Amino acid sequence: MTPLRLGYLYGIGAYLLWGFFPLYFKLLRPAGPLEILAHRVVWSVLFVALLLGALRNIGFLRALLRRGWAVAGIVAAALLIAVNWGTYIYGVSSDRVVETALGYFINPLVVVLLGVTVLRERLRPGQWVALGIGGSAVAVLAVDYGRLPWLALTLAFSFAGYGLIKKRLGLPAAEGLFVESAVLALPALGYLAWLSHRGGMAFGHVSAGHTALLVLAGAATAIPLLLFAGAANRLPLTGLGMIQYLAPILQLACGVLIFHEPMPPARLAGFALVWLALVVFTADAIRHTRQARQAARVPTAAPVPTP
Repeated sequence: MTPLRLGYLYGIGAYLLWGFFPLYFKLLRPAGPLEILAHRVVWSVLFVALLLGALRNIGFLRALLRRGWAVAGIVAAALLIAVNWGTYIYGVSSDRVVETALGYFINPLVVVLLGVTVLRERLRPGQWVALGIGGSAVAVLAVDYGRLPWLALTLAFSFAGYGLIKKRLGLPAAEGLFVESAVLALPALGYLAWLSHRGGMAFGHVSAGHTALLVLAGAATAIPLLLFAGAANRLPLTGLGMIQYLAPILQLACGVLIFHEPMPPARLAGFALVWLALVVFTADAIRHTRQARQAARVPTAAPVPTP
C-alpha cells in the first residue's frame, strides 16, 4: 500500500471516529459533563503512558522539562483542550449536537482569523470573502437562536488556539497528549474524589457496561488523534483539508437524523452560508496550492558566467 493511500485511510478513520463521538458520549449518561471530562483526562494519561512504555519512549520527558517555554505552552494547550472537550461533552449531553457540529464547521475560518490577528498574516482575497460569508452566517444563526451560538464559537476558538500552540510546540501526537493530560490529571482526580465523597459519582454505580465505557474514554481520545498524526505525516495539506469536514458532517447527521434536533429554515440558511464560506475557502486553498506547485516547477534561468 502506498503512503498516500495509507494516509487517506488513517485520516478517514480519525474523522469517522470523531464524527460518531456524539453517539459514544450519549451512552455515558447519567454521568455529568464534568465527570465525563475528568474520566477522559485520567484514562487518557494511563492509556498513553502504557503506549509510550511499550514503545520505550518515556525519556522524552527529561528533554522536554529542560525547555521552560515549552512547558508553559503545554499548560496553555492543556487548558484550551480541556475547555474544548468540556464544551463538546456539555453540548452533546444537553442535546445541542447540531451546534457542536457548527463549531467544527467554522473552525477552519477561525484558524484563518487567528492567523490575521495573532500571527499578522496577510490574507488572499478569497480568504477575506470566506471570512465575510462566515461572519454573515454567525449573524443569521444568532438571530435564529436568539443569542450568539456561543457553544459553537467556544469550540471553534478553543480548538483553533490549541492547534496554534501545538504547531509552535511541534510535539508528536502521543507525547503531546500524554503531557497535556498529565497537566490536567491532578485537578481531574481531585474533582472525582470530591464527587465520590458527595455520593454523586456515576462511575461504578450504573452498570458494568457504563463503567467500561468511561474507562474506554482514554482510548477513544487517543486512537483518533494517533490516526490523525499518521495521516498528517503522509497527506498533502489540501487532501487533509478536504477530509476534515467529514467529522462535522457526521455530527450534524447524528444531531438531525438520530437525535431529532430541530433544524428550522433560518438555521438551515445559516448552515448553508457556512458551507458556502467553506467552499470558497477550500477552492482558494486548492488554487493557491496549484499555483505554488506550478511556480516551483518553472526552471530558473542559469546565471551568466562572468569572465
